[in-house]
Amino acid sequence: MALEVVGSDLSEGRRLIDAAGNNSMRFTKPRLALRERDKGFFAKYVQNLKLEALIDLDPASLDNESQVNIRANAKHFVQAVAEALPTPEKLQEFVTFLLTRCYLVAVSTASQDSAFRVFSVMNSRGLDLQPTDIIKADTIGKLKSENDRQLYNDRWEEMEVELTRDGFRDLFTYIRMVYAKEKAKRILLEEFRTHVLPKNPDPKIFIDDVLEPFADALDAIRNASYSATSHAETVNYYIRWLHRIDNSDWIPPAMLYLKEQRNKPERVARFFELLERLAAYMHICRWNVNDRIDAYAKLINDIQSGAEPDDMTQFEFRDDDHEAFRDALDGDIYELTPRRRNYLILRLDSFISDGAASYDPSILTIEHVLPQTVPANSEWMTWWSDASERKAWVHRLANLVPLNKKKNSSAQNYDFGPKCDIYFSGTKNVSSYALTSQVMAEDEWTPEIVEARQHRLLRILYEKWGIEVA
Repeated sequence: MALEVVGSDLSEGRRLIDAAGNNSMRFTKPRLALRERDKGFFAKYVQNLKLEALIDLDPASLDNESQVNIRANAKHFVQAVAEALPTPEKLQEFVTFLLTRCYLVAVSTASQDSAFRVFSVMNSRGLDLQPTDIIKADTIGKLKSENDRQLYNDRWEEMEVELTRDGFRDLFTYIRMVYAKEKAKRILLEEFRTHVLPKNPDPKIFIDDVLEPFADALDAIRNASYSATSHAETVNYYIRWLHRIDNSDWIPPAMLYLKEQRNKPERVARFFELLERLAAYMHICRWNVNDRIDAYAKLINDIQSGAEPDDMTQFEFRDDDHEAFRDALDGDIYELTPRRRNYLILRLDSFISDGAASYDPSILTIEHVLPQTVPANSEWMTWWSDASERKAWVHRLANLVPLNKKKNSSAQNYDFGPKCDIYFSGTKNVSSYALTSQVMAEDEWTPEIVEARQHRLLRILYEKWGIEVA
């Protein structure tokens, strides 16, 4: 069999692999089996040495993350053989080395915990053993019936495939937070055994009533795919905005609420509306991770108490919360981190456009209308002759606009008219953003216009986020 892959330079590697495989298949049979859902795929392409067909597969057509990785590893393996073992003699030397100079060393430990630590230290190659693998062995191993073990093993693997391996680990991290309600102090395995498993000793109940419902909730959150007969798009709208925040601390309470209340879509919609406001407040006001976790832990308590969203204490803004939010919104927005200022500018734009716009953050830039450096003898100097006034307004909300283009340093200092016509307009002289279109509709950009615009924009934010006006 030929192994046509990425180029003719690999033909010798393919031929050597094929020859070695044909020789070995005459007197051996594979002794390695993958999990049931990937067992046939692995046997068909790898153990039967159909690497050409495997590498020719479109990764997007494969069923799961494991099969994508199997294909990528096979491609890498063929390339490595072609480069490292270019002749039959080199291949024979390598096989001789494997058979005569390599040894299998068995390491035993006194407990599973120490075995996990030893594995973590010694495993400098390959796939890391995840805490979820140990929890799976603990949980499934408690089932007495072989049929039960197979059934729950399949369900466990289904969740892992759906969320991906990394996402599945995140699931356990979020569940730990729901139970512990505090920042992690030890490794996930120890924390899960301390806070979660003792409260769910029956493996069937743990998988049926805890793991699967939380996995379904996380899947809906990760993909903004909540479904219901009403309010579904509203919920997914708020979830998409929550994903733009620079942390995932909001996910555990969101998962818990979906798990408990997903069949009450009107409540779910209100919950996510208030959750997005709370997350935005902490995001823009630069709360640290400890304060955020403390707030979300209290929110988890609110959810577990069965309170309605409007009665949850963490969603109630006190006078000082309103004041802090107002001060942050009316401050030097451009000096926030890019994730914070981008979130705020795009969120404001969505409020103005009634949520109809869509945004691609990969090509977003936030620009000043009044430039940071005002050229002498320019129109800007006529309108903004007072340097202290320029400094007070240049970084604030009213003077910032979003653009779908890279920065152009030569264009940033254009006079107002040319800047709107050339720099702020899109390919058809129309901006993609409502905020930018508003600026382009102005004839001049004076301090009076900017101040009036600031008041208008702040009123919109106050109204949409329910912020009290002083």
